[in-house]
Amino acid sequence: MLVIKRFSVGTGDRFGRQGAAQVAAFAKARAAGVEASIVWNKSKREHDLIGSAPSDQRAAASRAIAETGWTGPWHVDADHVGLATVDAFAPHCDFFTLDVADFIGKPAGSAAVEAFVARHAGLSSDSSLPAPLDTDTMRAAAATYLVAVAEAAKTYRRVRELRGGDDFITEVSMDETATPQSPSELAVILVALADEGVPVQTLAPRFTGRFNKGVDYVGNVPAFLKEFEADVRVAMWASKALGLPASLKLSIHSGSDKFSIYRGMGAIVRNEGAGLHLKTAGTTWLEEIVGLAEAGGDGLAMAREVYRAAYESIDVVIAPYASVIDIDKSRLATPDEVDRWDGQAIAAALRHVQSDPRFNSHMRQLVHVGFRVAAKMGDRYLDALDKHRASVSRNVTENLWERHLKPLFVV
Repeated sequence: MLVIKRFSVGTGDRFGRQGAAQVAAFAKARAAGVEASIVWNKSKREHDLIGSAPSDQRAAASRAIAETGWTGPWHVDADHVGLATVDAFAPHCDFFTLDVADFIGKPAGSAAVEAFVARHAGLSSDSSLPAPLDTDTMRAAAATYLVAVAEAAKTYRRVRELRGGDDFITEVSMDETATPQSPSELAVILVALADEGVPVQTLAPRFTGRFNKGVDYVGNVPAFLKEFEADVRVAMWASKALGLPASLKLSIHSGSDKFSIYRGMGAIVRNEGAGLHLKTAGTTWLEEIVGLAEAGGDGLAMAREVYRAAYESIDVVIAPYASVIDIDKSRLATPDEVDRWDGQAIAAALRHVQSDPRFNSHMRQLVHVGFRVAAKMGDRYLDALDKHRASVSRNVTENLWERHLKPLFVV
């Protein structure tokens, strides 16, 4: 089994041009004494919207490693795959995010549920379990999650078959669902994964609060941190009590820009000696637009064009992400207004600096999910990135290091 390091960050790279700039941020973390694995993640949905393939993702990551001489750990993630989609990713990835959210709540047979409860009756009296788990709670959780876990196991076994072994990292994702999992339910899920023989190393639960794309956490921060701490302890318990990998850790999806919870999360994982995976994917694409705007000239014109296209096709652009964005259309600047702004004004509206009165979270969310409009521009957009690489790279590195890695992992 390929073992993931204690800390890892899913960086994404929609158009495969920012790998070196992302590596530069991890090099800064390393210089500060923190080793974090780079995980380039991209889902089938993103590949389809852009017109890329998993082989392109692997090639872009490999180019970044060769260009920078990075010697730290790195991986390529088949993001949010299932049994129906995993085959195309298998030859090119070594990290697999098995998304089984659609199977949560599908009823497990009563015989299977009762057999699970009987098999694990001793859990209710296990004093080492950091979450209460009486028989009724176990039964209800088993009824809700056993089918989803069985689906994860099928996909895991398919990856093993395709790769001819277990030289990969397994993540199980249950975050894209309406109802958060309690720490007790998380314990049941991990017990079921152990039963199925899935060596899960990262698990992405659905937490309370809102994890919208590209903006800060929305919810009660102290309550979230209390829940997160309990989940961390459950994961650590599972690695010891259930024979799951010692590298087992939580994964935070839509984790970019959740500034209000980073320092608290970092303190918890350090205090507990735990690991953490943070997925930040779309943040890099946003910084491309910020960098183009700041470059001025035809870079600024490209940033304005992207915003106009996203604004004018807003319903199409936001449809795949409707559950993870909150955009008030009345608070969006119109394209005609943006055309009158200089590059610094556009950059300030999109850059996630909450103390800047020019920051507009609604514009940021729209551009975050609007990458398909740049994909339609083809080489014109890619050429702009290459021409203005210095400005774009500076923003990509600064955002990932200063606003993500540093507050989360560096004391």
